[in-house]
Amino acid sequence: MLRIHFTAEDLARVRMAARPDVLWETILSFHRLRDRRGATVFGEWRSETRARLNGETRLLSALVPQRGYFPDFLTPPESRDGLDAGLEALRETTPGRLHSELALVASRRGSMPLLPGRLAALAEGKPEPLARLVGALRSYYRAAVEPYWPQLQARVEADRAVRGRALLDGGADELLASLPPVLRWRAPILEADYPVDRDLRLNGRGLLLQPSFFCRGTPVAYRDAELPPVLVYPVAHPCEPAFAESCRPSLGRLVGHTRSAVLQAIRNGSTTSELARRAGVSLASASQHAAVLREAGLVVTLRHGNAVLHTLTPLGAALLRGGATPEAAGYARNGPVTS
Repeated sequence: MLRIHFTAEDLARVRMAARPDVLWETILSFHRLRDRRGATVFGEWRSETRARLNGETRLLSALVPQRGYFPDFLTPPESRDGLDAGLEALRETTPGRLHSELALVASRRGSMPLLPGRLAALAEGKPEPLARLVGALRSYYRAAVEPYWPQLQARVEADRAVRGRALLDGGADELLASLPPVLRWRAPILEADYPVDRDLRLNGRGLLLQPSFFCRGTPVAYRDAELPPVLVYPVAHPCEPAFAESCRPSLGRLVGHTRSAVLQAIRNGSTTSELARRAGVSLASASQHAAVLREAGLVVTLRHGNAVLHTLTPLGAALLRGGATPEAAGYARNGPVTS
C-alpha cells in the first residue's frame, strides 16, 4: 500500500494536470502492450499497434519490466509540455542518475553487480546511447500513442471534468475523495493500492494528480521522493474498446453518429471548445449540435464570462445509459433520488 501524507499546506497545493502527460502515457502503454489483461478495452489497440512496430521495443524492454519499477528519468515533469520537451529533458539526465536508476532496474532482475550490455552503455550518459533511447521512444510513441491521442485526450478531459466538479463542490477534500476506488482519502492520508508498502510525505510541496488512459489497476508515483510529487491514476473506461466511438451503436442510429459523439463528449461537462476537440468537429458545428440537443431537453448550457459549459440533463444521461427513464437511472423530477 502507498500512503501519501498531507499537511494543510499540501491540501492547498493539490492540483490537476491540465492534459495527458505524453511520456507517462507512452511508458504505461508499453506495459499494456505486453499485458494480456484488459482485452475488451485494449485488445484492438494492441493488434493495431503491434502491426505498426518495427523493432522499437528492444531497448524499451530492457528498461521497462512488465511489472514493477521502471526508471523515473523516463517520465520527466517536462513531458507535460509535450513530447519534444520531455525527450529533451530525458536527454539531459545526469550520468549519476542514469547509473543509479538503471542499476536498480538491473537489481530487480537479479543482474547485479554488472549492468546488462544495453543498460551499461546507457548508464555511461554518452550522447549516442541516449540518442538511441530518445529515437526509440519517439518511434514507439508515433506507432502506439500518437494515432489515438485525440480519443485518449477526450477520456482524460472527461476525468478532469469530474474532478473539477468535486473541487468546486467541496474543495480539495472532496476532490481527493472523488478519486477512483483504488485510491482512498482518509484525511490526512491518501491510501492507494500499490505493489509495495511505502509512505510518501509531501512536506508542503503539494501533489499533482495526473489522470492516465493507459494506467491500469494501481496508480503510479515516482520512486525518488525528492522529485516533484505526482500521482498517476487510471481513468475510468466505459464498456467499449479503447478507441471505439460508442458502445451503443443504436444511439448513433437514433440521433446520428456525429450528434451521438457530441452527446458522449458532454457526458461529464465541457465547454464548446472542449466539445469540438473531443468530438472532432469545428467550433461552429459543436455549438450547433449542442443547441439542437439543448432544444431536445438533453443538454443544459450555462454561460460564464466568454465561455459556456454544457452538461447533460437527467434525460440526456438516461439516453446515454441505454434508454432508462431518468427515475430508473437515479433521478427524480427535481433531482437525484435518495433513499
